[in-house]
Amino acid sequence: QVQLVESGGGLVQAGGSLRLACAGSGRTLSSYAMGWFRQAPGKEREFVAAISWSGSRTYYGDSVKGRFTVSRDNAKNTVYLQMNSLKPADTAVYYCAARPYTIVVNPAEYVYWGQGTQVTVSS
Repeated sequence: QVQLVESGGGLVQAGGSLRLACAGSGRTLSSYAMGWFRQAPGKEREFVAAISWSGSRTYYGDSVKGRFTVSRDNAKNTVYLQMNSLKPADTAVYYCAARPYTIVVNPAEYVYWGQGTQVTVSS
């Protein structure tokens, strides 16, 4: 069993930056691909970014490419999402998720989920 806890959310002005962290416990995250997703009120959960178990491969949703960076520190059992040039459209609850082996963008294929952290970007 893997437990995931996100942190780092908050209120930021447009153009600002935030770094989210996802800390794992229960089992090492080093054998899991990790994904970040977000969900705004009234909208479906949206893929944001993912990183392979080794960190050698990353993948991003079109809306965040060039602005967000996903990384991981397996020694700390933590995955990060650096968010730059934030826009009001980025406002959502951000979730991290884990699945064995490969990166996928479909949230239904992730096994473990955190509780989410709110990110609010003001204009």
